[in-house]
Amino acid sequence: MKYKPLPVGVENFEKLITRGYYFIDKTWFIKDLLDKKGDVNLFTRPRRFGKTLSLSMLRYFFEDERERDGSRKDNRAIFNGLSIMEAGEKYLSYMGKYPVISVTLKEASQPDFELSCDLLAIQISSEYERHSYVYKSGCLDPHEKEKYLRIMEERGSRGDYRDSLRFLSSCLRKYYGRKAILLIDEYDVPLENAFFSGFYEEMVGFLRGFFGAALKTNDSLEFAVITGCLRISKESIFTGLNNLEIESILSKNYDEYFGFTDEEVQRMCRDYDLGHKYELIKEWYNGYIFGNANVYNPWSLIRFIKDLLADENEFPKCHWANTSSNSIVRSLIERADDETKGEIEALIEGKTIEKPIHEDVTYGEMYDSMDNLWNFMFFTGYFRKVRQWMNPKTKQQYAELTIPNEEIKYIFRTKILTWFDEKIRERDLTDLYAAILGLDAETFEEELSDLLQETISFNDAQESFYHGFMAGVLSKLKGYVTRSNREGGRGRSDLILRPVTRRKPAFVLEFKIARKFSELEAKAGEALQQIEEKQYEQELNNDGYAVVHKYGIAFFGKDCLIRLG
Repeated sequence: MKYKPLPVGVENFEKLITRGYYFIDKTWFIKDLLDKKGDVNLFTRPRRFGKTLSLSMLRYFFEDERERDGSRKDNRAIFNGLSIMEAGEKYLSYMGKYPVISVTLKEASQPDFELSCDLLAIQISSEYERHSYVYKSGCLDPHEKEKYLRIMEERGSRGDYRDSLRFLSSCLRKYYGRKAILLIDEYDVPLENAFFSGFYEEMVGFLRGFFGAALKTNDSLEFAVITGCLRISKESIFTGLNNLEIESILSKNYDEYFGFTDEEVQRMCRDYDLGHKYELIKEWYNGYIFGNANVYNPWSLIRFIKDLLADENEFPKCHWANTSSNSIVRSLIERADDETKGEIEALIEGKTIEKPIHEDVTYGEMYDSMDNLWNFMFFTGYFRKVRQWMNPKTKQQYAELTIPNEEIKYIFRTKILTWFDEKIRERDLTDLYAAILGLDAETFEEELSDLLQETISFNDAQESFYHGFMAGVLSKLKGYVTRSNREGGRGRSDLILRPVTRRKPAFVLEFKIARKFSELEAKAGEALQQIEEKQYEQELNNDGYAVVHKYGIAFFGKDCLIRLG
């Protein structure tokens, strides 16, 4: 094989290295972590920015890993040739010296509280099983052995699992004579899921005790690294945890370790002979600012490079949209007032908006204000920070935000526009339909203008936007079938409304875009003239429809003008 295989979805560090996948070396992260000596380190980044792989890397570096029989497993060779091996003995002395507890909470995303706790118990049980040599070693007293076995066999009480991470680290300390390192991935997934599924307070109560026992009252903890998508306020689940170091996307520390830097992407393009695709890759997947670092979305980048290796003419795709929860974004749409819609339109046009920044809101506060929703979107990866400042009087932080790249703009243009269209289609369109069929162009224009005020438009909107919008609006007109861009006469009309029975009249609709408001009248007339000149009604006449009416419709932003032919 000419090129190294690309690690699409590979989140296990050992597998990535031993199977020869392409790897961008981020092992200097280990040195920084040791230098900064944080007791409990919380890293928040958007989904699919390498957090799980980073925790896996930490486990393989620090862990004194044992087989089920207690024999030592040496992972040192995994790091041969990587940058951390050049850091010096001061850092390498930590390699393979600690017991490590590694759990992910992403499986606790379930439809109810009981099932979420059951899945969490399975995850905890699996980690107990991974360390079963401790249970077999004889270092635990009878009471501890009985509790260990209950948890390992998934027979534990709610209290057992609430205390499970603290208890396991205590057992590991007895076995190793060393404190344990705790790695927790996707810590906020159960909270996000519980919020949208209706059992948020129950989950907050459980996790407050779960994290509190493991992180606050744990004498057997060396240090902890926690990852998630959002920073949750300390008052929510980290109550009283004074040794928590929070490293969000605004933090200058560790800013280059999640996501790929421009230099790394250029090297990757050279390694795969895709240097000529660099600008396209940059346009689609670059643009995130974490601290002072400009980074690319690694998930989407790797997927696109894999597509290009199969076909160099492949177009970029939006790979990230389906990996992150859309619930928060949809919430913004459902609550959008005229001001919010205007801000969304500005973002789609490439402009910026200014918003106060709140890093520690809770899910329970999400709907308290539109600013909270904007913040959730910012911290989950939908916006790039252009600049940041503080109001000297109020001490409130502010940020100027924009859409980072074409991938996210695609999400806005498709998902968000679609959701607005769905809202519009839920409206009673009886008056609009009656105006169309009754040849009342004035009322048709008024009703359509009202609908346009409720949707999202943008200055660079093409005719295809209005075409899709109108097709959706007219799709529920009973007794009529909407046909788009049908062959007729000497060209294609934009829309045809064909009645089920030929006793009723059919309709041809043609659209034009005005570049100025003053052009609306002329453009509507131009649309009607095009219908006549290209004989768009001919197909309908040939099919037995004796009466065909024609509408010329001109659009300018959220304004329209309609003329009946």
